[in-house]
Amino acid sequence: MEYAKISPRVRVAVLARATRPKAGMVKVVIPGGSGHLGLLLAGALGSAGHEVVILSRRTDTRVPGARTVPWDGRTAGEWMAEVDGADAVVNLAGRSVNCRYTEANLREMMASRVDSASIVGAAIARASAPPRVWLQMSTATIYAHSHDRANDEATGVIGGVEDGVPAYWAFSVDIARKWERAQFEAQTPDTRKVALRTSIVMAPGRGGAFHTLWRMARLGLGGPVAGGRQYMSWIHDRDFVRAIEFLLARDEFVGPVNLASPSPLPYRAFMAVLRSAAGVPVGLPATKWMAELGAFVLRGDTELLLKSRRVVPGRLLGAGFTFDVPEWPDAARDLVARSRAGA
Repeated sequence: MEYAKISPRVRVAVLARATRPKAGMVKVVIPGGSGHLGLLLAGALGSAGHEVVILSRRTDTRVPGARTVPWDGRTAGEWMAEVDGADAVVNLAGRSVNCRYTEANLREMMASRVDSASIVGAAIARASAPPRVWLQMSTATIYAHSHDRANDEATGVIGGVEDGVPAYWAFSVDIARKWERAQFEAQTPDTRKVALRTSIVMAPGRGGAFHTLWRMARLGLGGPVAGGRQYMSWIHDRDFVRAIEFLLARDEFVGPVNLASPSPLPYRAFMAVLRSAAGVPVGLPATKWMAELGAFVLRGDTELLLKSRRVVPGRLLGAGFTFDVPEWPDAARDLVARSRAGA
């Protein structure tokens, strides 16, 4: 094809790929990378000198340390030129779960995840130089509601319709199953694929779970909810980034990997530690119906608080990954200090 007939966006992509530094550098494409986790990951990778390309539905998105290319998360387009020749894809795309779990919102959660994984797979399949690795966001919510046993990748119980929990929680598990299936059914034989079963990533800044929990604690609302026996699985932002870098580099990893601290703990203890770090002596408890009312007012859903996610990182630990911040008291103190400093 004559150069003059190539669209300007494709020319830019080809030129960027041809001129970027080679030694020790990689190009990482991050679909859906304009959200809270994408900004965190793009900042770390960009600071390390790697080329980062964000695929975003918003044409006005600006991410420090990265180039932004438009896509719609569902259809083929000129953005595919960025995938061709990239070293890695880390797909974070999917509608936020911070909403009411209405029928319409659940359908959009499903479609945004499955469609984006499918079209990323199609882009990799069409690439003349496909990326060597594709990390696909998934969720620790795929595991069953559990107080008594920890779920790792080898022995963990996948959730579904369970006794004693709301029936609609099964839909969240179904979303996770189909999300992962879309990745692993993609015809990409030359690309290693990993599903990131991610627990709640704790990072300072608006838009993240920690900001909401810290605000609740400061308002005196950080007590146990519905008894507080439900487990909180979490991962510190620094370990989230380090785990991604570890998985990008380690070719033996294929399939699901739990991104979670090795030390989940019950919500009652989790919030008590956070209150201590924040210097808040009291946290008012909430019953289940109070949590339902609060979730309704805040346009959220109680599954995020009430489901017991007891998840541990079996594969990461087995491969020798060492967590920088494995214990919640250390993590809470660090996050509170950084939040107060405006990090």
